[in-house]
Amino acid sequence: MSKQDYYEVLGVSKDVDAKALKSAYRKLALKYHPDQNPGDDAAEAKFKEVGEAYAILSDPEKRAAYDRFGHAAFEGGGAGPGGGNPFGQGDPGDIFENIFSQVFGGGFGGGGRRRNGPARGNDLRYDLEIALEDAFTGKDTEITLPTAVDCDTCDGSGAEPGTSPETCPTCQGAGRVRAQQGFFTMERTCARCSGRGKVIPHPCKTCGGAGQVREDRTLQVKIPAGVESGMRIRLAGEGEPGMNGGPKGDLYIFIDVSEHDIFERDGPNLYCPAPVPMVTAALGGEIEIPTIDGGRARVTVPEGAQTGRKLRLRGKGMPSLRGSGHGGDLFVEMIVETPRNLSARQKELLREFCECSGADCNPESEGFLGRVKKFWDGMTGEDGQRPN
Repeated sequence: MSKQDYYEVLGVSKDVDAKALKSAYRKLALKYHPDQNPGDDAAEAKFKEVGEAYAILSDPEKRAAYDRFGHAAFEGGGAGPGGGNPFGQGDPGDIFENIFSQVFGGGFGGGGRRRNGPARGNDLRYDLEIALEDAFTGKDTEITLPTAVDCDTCDGSGAEPGTSPETCPTCQGAGRVRAQQGFFTMERTCARCSGRGKVIPHPCKTCGGAGQVREDRTLQVKIPAGVESGMRIRLAGEGEPGMNGGPKGDLYIFIDVSEHDIFERDGPNLYCPAPVPMVTAALGGEIEIPTIDGGRARVTVPEGAQTGRKLRLRGKGMPSLRGSGHGGDLFVEMIVETPRNLSARQKELLREFCECSGADCNPESEGFLGRVKKFWDGMTGEDGQRPN
């Protein structure tokens, strides 16, 4: 028997847009859905037919193939993708119910296909603060976290030893119940068993029927060298246990590197502000600074150094997280320190120095004063007065 044209099945023209196509499908799918026509084989066949038509025409590639070759595009040896089955493998009933759910959402029909199998446990989060030195060297540490574990008394079943959970009489083990509300069949979680499909007539006295108890666990964690704030470490299978025998979730450790008293970090690089005596900055010399590994480094201060000048020590920053390359660098930012608490003799010497120094000794000051004078001159008019 030849198939009816997909456009005719949905009652639309061949130039229909996506919005109108979806609207037409919605009306027909609601009309012929098996929940609205229990026991009507003709309605079920029509529901599958409109679902098949919409699945083809709502897909741009499949629609183009259908417009060119018709139904032959999806038959054995046809030119269309998929060769024979336009939907690939799977139960056609599931496919059309999935299409229906995508258009209407998960609230209507199709609930009988859900299963209450094993469920994966929840993931856990642990926030760990470490010092910058630990981020530099790496660290093996212990953490203690509260988590849910299977109850030893009932082996996680929730039932008193010698008894076992029973199938929920309300949902018959489905975990969900269906009810007719006007035109639609609504589905919701079974209130009696909370969706588990099982009830426990004799709950375990240790866990109260939950099957799990809260305990503190201690874990060994290896912090790799080079970690930064915001990074996370995943410990597979260290999360909470799953329901109904499902696998455990994972534990995610989020790293927060605390601020340091001396060093500031920017990615792999470290910055160290270092005070430099005025005389050392003027004449040149050396200063000693610490390094993050606990060592010391001598830094040469060039003659005439100014505040803000940075000196670079290669390879003295943070290590590479992946262990490749020399890692970051350490930048020493000089801060020229003006002397205070001067004696009378020291003040006298500075005044003598000021009297004999000229523009060559203070080029930045002289340059700034020149720019200021030019600015003020530009603010006065031809009569020498500033404009109102």
